Amino acid sequence: MQSMQVKWDAIYREREVLPTASYVLQQNQHLLPKQGVALDLACGQGSNALLLAEAGLDVLAYDISNVAVEQLQKMAREKGLVIDAHVRDVIASPLERNSLDVLVVSYFLDRSLILNFIDALKPGGLLFYQTYCQDKVQLQGPRNPDFLLKDNELLQLFSAMKVRVYREESLLGDHQQGWRNQALLVAEKG
Repeated sequence: MQSMQVKWDAIYREREVLPTASYVLQQNQHLLPKQGVALDLACGQGSNALLLAEAGLDVLAYDISNVAVEQLQKMAREKGLVIDAHVRDVIASPLERNSLDVLVVSYFLDRSLILNFIDALKPGGLLFYQTYCQDKVQLQGPRNPDFLLKDNELLQLFSAMKVRVYREESLLGDHQQGWRNQALLVAEKG
């Protein structure tokens, strides 16, 4: 964990602009419940957590980077939002069973955690997931295939859930248009 934490701390120290919330959450926030517990996993500077808190949810945010968590806590205070942000390595310390109404995961892929993510959701809980694919039209995101989705893999990984929204354009059609390089999923636990 230490080397990953050092890497991400350095990245967040250099990042001056808070990124916007993930596309999957922005485009589908109308599906969020009116109340409940939401987790922004691998939250980075917490743009997803901020959106969830603004929507009225009780928000948890976990990241491996101390720097990112401190930046999120500062931003939440400035906006008058309550976000329970912590440094947490979810690989070493998995999520608690049936503890979440909403789980948001963006730009983080560890296939060994998929069952834990599903188990962490309460029945009827929603998963908002977005990350990079192997089939890309531009060099964005990681290059290591361990951190890139294969074609339709997101659907396979969460096949036990009800798909509500899915988008993956891959290499089809005009590469200058559309939403490329990533896959997104909103799924509901039965």
